[in-house]
Amino acid sequence: MNPIAKSMFKLLSIFSFLAFFLGCGGDADPSKLFSIQLENKSKLQQDQEIGVAIKSKADIAVDKVQYFIDGQELPMKNGKIKLASQTLGDKTLVAKITYGDESAEIGTKIRLHSPNAPEIYTYEIINTYPHDPKAYTQGLEFYQDILYESTGKKGASTVRKVDFETGEILQQVNLDNSVFGEGITIVDNKLYQLTWQSGIGYVYDPANLEKLRNFTYGNSREGWGLCNDGEKIFKSDGTEKIWFLDPYTLDEQGYIQTVTDKSIFNKANELEYVDGKIYANVYQRESMMIIDANSGAIEGVINFGGLKGKVKKGPEWDDTNSVLNGVAYHKDRGTFFVTGKNWDKLFEVQIRKKE
Repeated sequence: MNPIAKSMFKLLSIFSFLAFFLGCGGDADPSKLFSIQLENKSKLQQDQEIGVAIKSKADIAVDKVQYFIDGQELPMKNGKIKLASQTLGDKTLVAKITYGDESAEIGTKIRLHSPNAPEIYTYEIINTYPHDPKAYTQGLEFYQDILYESTGKKGASTVRKVDFETGEILQQVNLDNSVFGEGITIVDNKLYQLTWQSGIGYVYDPANLEKLRNFTYGNSREGWGLCNDGEKIFKSDGTEKIWFLDPYTLDEQGYIQTVTDKSIFNKANELEYVDGKIYANVYQRESMMIIDANSGAIEGVINFGGLKGKVKKGPEWDDTNSVLNGVAYHKDRGTFFVTGKNWDKLFEVQIRKKE
């Protein structure tokens, strides 16, 4: 194209843009100028390569396009982008468009799934110990070889220290009758406990269970489960999100979403962190998820079917709610301890992949 023709083409593009802009009543919303076209938006997966293009709604010549997810630019080759997001779930694919001396930014909602289906795991019982059948268990955690437990229900919520071998309650603090106790975790010599719908949590000294302070939730919906990786606290809230909390300020600093290769899953309850994975009780099911703590991918599902049948039903038993809940990892023994709400037994188990 010669210089004169090229100049005329640019002028026509500008006039077309102005005509479109004025036709929109002066509204410079970039989504009215451009849109993102994907080959297929259904069942997108992490690291998938997919064809993408920008559709100009006003015949504006596009000079350059860059694509981003969560602020990270996506690699592009031969008209395809690689969905190289570190985390999964609901995302916004952003396109930064340059045309002439102007630029615009638009986005489209996508959902990223795990590239792999969850593997199936089972368990082997190593030991069985007594457990308080009145305990409506919401959280378990080992600290200095003592089992810490939180229990729920209004009027029966506690935080306690337990001799796991005998089931003896070594020390207990009762919560106010107005709150429903939930998950616990211990990090940096402080014990954190959630309540369900009161929007408040507590911090204790694990040595004597003296309450140090209260804290409130941010954008998370409710208080369900807690665990930690030594640097940050993970919090489930009854949705598909697991939140990151600063252990000093208790501020929510982001979240991951729990996702399989097919869907987002919103049933994570009690939590335990081990070697980069979050082990999460599935609410009201006899199973547990193994979640990658960085991406949110559900990498495995542990079938704990049959465990509930080994428990004696006491006076506190409720067929609907007396379900598997409570998981703690004993680092020195290399085993998991699991129980349930109003279960009279605590099980020490090895988790292994199903053959």
